[in-house]
Amino acid sequence: MAQIIANSEVIMHFTIKLEDGSVADSTKTSGKPAKLVMGDGSLTENFEKCLLGLTEGESASFTLEPEDAFGQPNPDNVQHMDRSLFAGDAPAEEGTIIAFSGPGGQEIPGLVTEVAGESVTVDFNHPLAGHRVIFDVEIVSVA
Repeated sequence: MAQIIANSEVIMHFTIKLEDGSVADSTKTSGKPAKLVMGDGSLTENFEKCLLGLTEGESASFTLEPEDAFGQPNPDNVQHMDRSLFAGDAPAEEGTIIAFSGPGGQEIPGLVTEVAGESVTVDFNHPLAGHRVIFDVEIVSVA
């Protein structure tokens, strides 16, 4: 059985749960496992440490503090925008998630948290920022 080490290519199913047991995300919903390369920067260092040593077919569950998962909310990621920027398909309504274009052309989701007059407050922090999360993983393959 192949074991996860530095630079391993890992295919795994994962489920992210909040402390109350509610599921925030899961690859099992789509039936398509996630693929990653250890050390490529897509996971935090502590998350990778939890995966090291796991083998194909193995399942594990671990709890990550906010700093080791999606980080703490950053006040700099909360932006105040002019309401005129919102129209048509993307109305400025509290609770709406809108995709904005980032500097590199990638889509960045933002949550409208407040609409006051002509000002719209948009939070670009990850929705799980500030939360302790539980990761359930099932290792499909290791190369």
